[in-house]
Amino acid sequence: MPDEQRDFIPPAKPHIGDDEIEAAVRVLRSGMVVQGPEVAAFEEAFTAVSGTAHCVAVNSGTSALQLALLAMGIGPGDEVIVPSFSFAASANAVRLVGADPVFADIEPDSFGLDPDAVAALVGPRTAAIMPVHLYGHPADMTRLTALAERHSLAILEDACQAHGAQIGGKPVGSFGAAGTFSFYPTKNMHSLEGGMVSTDDAELARTLRLLRNQGMEQRYANEIVGANMRMTDVAAAIGRVQLGRLDEWTERRRANAARFDAGIKTVTVPPVAAGVRHIYHQYTVRVEGDRDGAQAQLKDAGIGSAVYYPTPIHKLIPYRHIDVDLPETDRAAAEVLSIPVHPSLTDGEIDRVIDAVNALEDLS
Repeated sequence: MPDEQRDFIPPAKPHIGDDEIEAAVRVLRSGMVVQGPEVAAFEEAFTAVSGTAHCVAVNSGTSALQLALLAMGIGPGDEVIVPSFSFAASANAVRLVGADPVFADIEPDSFGLDPDAVAALVGPRTAAIMPVHLYGHPADMTRLTALAERHSLAILEDACQAHGAQIGGKPVGSFGAAGTFSFYPTKNMHSLEGGMVSTDDAELARTLRLLRNQGMEQRYANEIVGANMRMTDVAAAIGRVQLGRLDEWTERRRANAARFDAGIKTVTVPPVAAGVRHIYHQYTVRVEGDRDGAQAQLKDAGIGSAVYYPTPIHKLIPYRHIDVDLPETDRAAAEVLSIPVHPSLTDGEIDRVIDAVNALEDLS
């Protein structure tokens, strides 16, 4: 049996090649390793992805969310409407600035915030809406933007899984006051660790630069209370290498997803809204039945998979005091299963994944 038929196919496969290693070594040898020219160059280059005038690099996607909220003036007494079907960082960032997350249900197809559910939750303390572009599929920004404008609310996009996703040719991260991106190793591109805030607001961008650097633009000339959430030049150099291949990797993900769409018959494949560019951070199917059994069968066939996310945020310990009924969120948490879609997959491995999914048994 060929090795390809025996090898385990992981659900994700971060890329760290010679170019990334050489970029890191080059920066280390330069002696300028924190928030120097590499960071500035990375910020400038990433505006082509975000579609905004400004990008501000920080040390993680979570920091990007937290600093964006602070820069937007969100704090104690404010409420931010967020999905519960997301990684905990989406709500944690709201709590970290002293505001309160209000959990809204999701649309079943996109896994993004349901605009009708959001509209029902807008109240006197609502300051912002935080859509999450989960798995690389944009939330319904057309309706959410209109809703925000109607109620004079800010929008902060959590695009940490959606580098290069678009609606009608407009990139995510450019619809609201700010957008955020993550460069964690499992994302579509990475910088080992890091994050980015995108915005068209020059004053907001300046505030973000102050906040990430102890409130300073000039050394020892602190203007506001800030933190140390800077990106290193090592991370930025790696990010620049990865950014140079992002389009290639994204198109490979999209091609892999198209083959899955055409070939998988036993589970519900992810729909894509009209006019949307899905960048498939994850290829997430729905298993209407024994999801855990399906995952075990795939593992036995040598196919890795993952559940993002088995426990909605409102059911995690820090948020259990919030009494809310989110039926689509609960259903998604019970059904979703992400299978490998990463650009390192070979044609033979894609066939193996399709065959293994179509061989799933006893799912009822």
